[in-house]
Amino acid sequence: MWGRATAGIVPGFFLSAAIVGLVSWLLPGPWQSTLVVGGLVFFPVWVGVFCASFQFRSGARAWAFYSLAAVAGLAGLALLRHLQWVQ
Repeated sequence: MWGRATAGIVPGFFLSAAIVGLVSWLLPGPWQSTLVVGGLVFFPVWVGVFCASFQFRSGARAWAFYSLAAVAGLAGLALLRHLQWVQ
């Protein structure tokens, strides 16, 4: 149980940041206009990711999935920025 909980807290934080960042950058208009809404939505998304971490069979699976998903999401953000699709 502690392994799944810590997976929801640590890599879940970065996964939530990637989700909110991707949604903020993919919405039409400048991404700066979504900062306040993104900040408000971040915590409920993080709580949802944390709660979903208890659906995994083990802490190791939760850590592996959330870590890979967080790295992929943050890499997607970096790729969008590198390709200059967003400023």
